[in-house]
Amino acid sequence: MKSDIFIKYKRIILFNKNLLLSGSVSFLIGVITTQIYTRLDSNNISNVVITLIVGYCIYIPFFAFLFYRDNKARYIDPVTKKKKFKNIREDVIKLFGTFSISEVVFIVTKLYIHYSLLELNFQPYQALTIAELTAWVIFLVLINTGINIVKLFK
Repeated sequence: MKSDIFIKYKRIILFNKNLLLSGSVSFLIGVITTQIYTRLDSNNISNVVITLIVGYCIYIPFFAFLFYRDNKARYIDPVTKKKKFKNIREDVIKLFGTFSISEVVFIVTKLYIHYSLLELNFQPYQALTIAELTAWVIFLVLINTGINIVKLFK
């Protein structure tokens, strides 16, 4: 029974695993960044923006690598071993559309909460943790709804 569910939802499960893995690595780097930046500069706005940028520099490439690795069979013809650029292009367009909306909501939520908590004198790592977890819950709901709407895994 469990294996039937995994087989049916394998690509969605792997997609979410990749999101959570890349997000976790990004979060850990973000915690370090926000703590270090607080010691260098007391400007909360720049702290929030720098932490966000550093996080995305980790998150996006790592997610792209994991996603490609898990879906490689869809992108390479087993007989000719050539890349199926049509499949790659279709998935990139679907991912771009879905991520665009979800990421905007994530960024606004995270920036607002992170900045607000820093202004309330929360420790930087605490502010980031609360902001990140809240934004991630909203993001995961949106991204999973989006991949179903665009039929990423038809």
